[in-house]
Amino acid sequence: MLIQEKMQQTHFSSSEQQVIDYLLSHTEGWQDQTIKEIANQVYTHPSTLIRIAKKLGYSGWKELKEAYIEEITYLTSHFATVDANFPFDQSDGVMSIASKIGTLQKMTIDDTLSLLHHDELQKAKQYLLRADTVKLFGGNANTLISQEFALKMSRLGKPTSVSTTFGEGMYEAYNLPESSCAILISYTGENSYLLELLTVLQERKIPVIALTSIGTNQLAEKSNCTLRMTTRERLYSKIGSFTINTSICYLLDVLYSCVFGEHYRKNFNHILNVSQRVDNRRSTSEIIREKNPQDVLNALDSWIPN
Repeated sequence: MLIQEKMQQTHFSSSEQQVIDYLLSHTEGWQDQTIKEIANQVYTHPSTLIRIAKKLGYSGWKELKEAYIEEITYLTSHFATVDANFPFDQSDGVMSIASKIGTLQKMTIDDTLSLLHHDELQKAKQYLLRADTVKLFGGNANTLISQEFALKMSRLGKPTSVSTTFGEGMYEAYNLPESSCAILISYTGENSYLLELLTVLQERKIPVIALTSIGTNQLAEKSNCTLRMTTRERLYSKIGSFTINTSICYLLDVLYSCVFGEHYRKNFNHILNVSQRVDNRRSTSEIIREKNPQDVLNALDSWIPN
C-alpha cells in the first residue's frame, strides 16, 4: 500500500486531517520546509506531524517525510508520455504500436532501475552466492518468465528451478535443503499462497528474496530482502502486463549478472567450455559466427583482471 493510500484510509483527528489534506494536495513546495514551517502552514503544532507519522507506521516525521518524498518522486517520474495500462489505442498502425511498446519497455527499465537500492541488491547477491540451490515461486505468468533465469543459473553450475506444478509448492518448500535460497515473485505482495510458502521458508530459515511492487505489503515486510518492480499497472483493466513482465525479466537478469560477475573469468570459461561441447549451431552471418575460442580468451585477458 502506498503512503498516499494509507493517508486516505487512516482515521485522523481534525487537526491531523488538515496536515494530511495539505500533503496530499501539495506534491511540491513543502519538501524543503522544516516540521515547524509545515505546521505553521496549517496552523497546528509540530507534535501533530509526529503523531501522524506514528499513526502511519513511522518512527517520526523525518522518516515519514523521506519515504513520502521518495514515493512522490517515483510516481511523477518516467511514465509521462505512455500509459502503462493502455500504451496504444485502436487508431494506431502497426509501426506506431511497435514504437509505443518500445518506448514503454525502455521507460520500464529506467523505472525499475530507479527503484534498485545498493544494499538490498547486495544482500540478494550474497544470498544467491551462498545458496547451493535456488527455487523460484510465483503466479502462473511469473513462473513462465522465471524459466529463463533458472536456465542461465543452472548452466552456470548453480542448480535453479521454478515451482510449476500446482499444489506442489508447499512440498517443495518443505523439502528444500537448508542451504537453499528462495525467490518469491508477486506484484501485489499479498498473494495468500505465497505468504503461506513464506511462512514455511522462514520456519526452515531459508532466506527469501522478494520481487514485488512499491509501498508496504506483507511479502516485502517479511522477506529477507526486497527488490521493487515497476508499479504502474492496474490488476486487470489493461491491455497486457507489459511493464510487470519487463520489470521482472530485468530484475532477474540483474541478479544473474551479479552472480556471474562475482567470478567473471571462472564463469565465462565454464560457459565457453561447455557450450563448445554441446552447442552445434552454425551460421553464415559474420556478425554472429563464433570466433576461435582461444582468440576470445586472449581478448578477455586484455581487460579482465586475473
